[in-house]
Amino acid sequence: MKYSKWLLLAATSIMFQFIASPVPLYASNLSNLKNFIKDSRVEVGGWVNGGATFNPSQSDGFNGPVAFADQANRFQLNQFNTFIQRQVVSETHKWDFGGRFDFLFGTDAVFTQAFGVPAFDVNTGEALKRSNWDLGLCCASTKTYGIALPQAYLEAHVPIGTKGINIRAGHFYSPTGFETIPAPDNFFYTRAYSFNAGEPFTHTGLQANYIVDKNWSIMGSAVTGSATGGWDGGWDKQLGNWSGIAGFTWKSDNQATSFNATGTYGETSTHSSESWGMFNLVLQHKINPKTLLVLHHVHGFADGVLLNNLKYANVVKDAQWMGLVTHLYYDLTENLSIGFRGEWFRDRDGFRNPSPFRVAAATNIVNGVPVSYAGNINNVTVAPADYYAATVGMNWKAAKTLKIRWDHLKKLTIRPNIRYDSVDAYRTVAYKPFAGHKDQILFSLDFVLPF
Repeated sequence: MKYSKWLLLAATSIMFQFIASPVPLYASNLSNLKNFIKDSRVEVGGWVNGGATFNPSQSDGFNGPVAFADQANRFQLNQFNTFIQRQVVSETHKWDFGGRFDFLFGTDAVFTQAFGVPAFDVNTGEALKRSNWDLGLCCASTKTYGIALPQAYLEAHVPIGTKGINIRAGHFYSPTGFETIPAPDNFFYTRAYSFNAGEPFTHTGLQANYIVDKNWSIMGSAVTGSATGGWDGGWDKQLGNWSGIAGFTWKSDNQATSFNATGTYGETSTHSSESWGMFNLVLQHKINPKTLLVLHHVHGFADGVLLNNLKYANVVKDAQWMGLVTHLYYDLTENLSIGFRGEWFRDRDGFRNPSPFRVAAATNIVNGVPVSYAGNINNVTVAPADYYAATVGMNWKAAKTLKIRWDHLKKLTIRPNIRYDSVDAYRTVAYKPFAGHKDQILFSLDFVLPF
């Protein structure tokens, strides 16, 4: 499977070229090429996201267990993401084909890669061979930057039933939860702990979506390539281990209110029949045309895992984690919005939320010894704990406000944020993951520029 990623990219490119239009690929000029792409419904685009966080309580370069915007007192280019896609036409009685391929470079790559086969078996502690999909493609010497290939799938609209079914096959973002990886799809620069530590980021396998009517839709997936219950799987390891995802979405007649429930469940790995799963509940309500309220609950579990933290030493135990998140957004003007996010997250057994998260995620086995290219693995800490976080911020469409006419800047958004984090150890000794403190405050400023 060494060259699988490049073969898949080639296959995806060929698919985009041939499934959409009879227009010849040897178009003689740029105008014909643009018309071909437009007629084929092929879209090429992306975004750039970068920012800086000032953390007066940190001196080691990390914002504790906060992931994504995890670098203290420095600028980071989080995401330079490019994609090529052809969206399928849904809710028709005709077949249609499409797909998508994403390439991501930046400091967020380590969180977006197919890391579902960890360096050590979560049940036994034995060393594992990690996936070759996108781990280690680039830049380990920088300790912060890397490459991820978070999506690479083909999609078909199958005209079955009244609305038809959309089926994806490949590697894709998880359909669970509210927040997500792509920067333009989130209000805040940082992410909630419930997203960082409570949910999967990506999956490999099959996914089907069916729109029942204007109020109801259902989805289901069969996913593989993971030694963590189907989460964040790749293409070349643990392919004998299959897990499931299921969910539904309800929307009110006026589309002002929606409720989504999703869950994952499966055996942990090919080496273990222990259960691993989670469920998400997301309620969104448009209070008025300018105000959105979101309530989010996550609850996960992993049975029979081997724990080594500040409370447990080589103890096998059933682990659980859970979180509650509230979001409130208000549009002050057409170009300026404010938001608030409050969260409680419990890592009951000290299994899901290490600090620094990046150093733990980048761990691998080299000559029989665990090392992390992102930092000193001996500095990673984790403990049973309750995490509390409150974030306030703004989204300012700067280019529109300043009437900048340069096409490349028309979609520029500036996002200033202030975030406060606090932690309480859960039934164990005091835990201070924020550079020896129990709390921290972050002042951040970032930008998102789609293209």
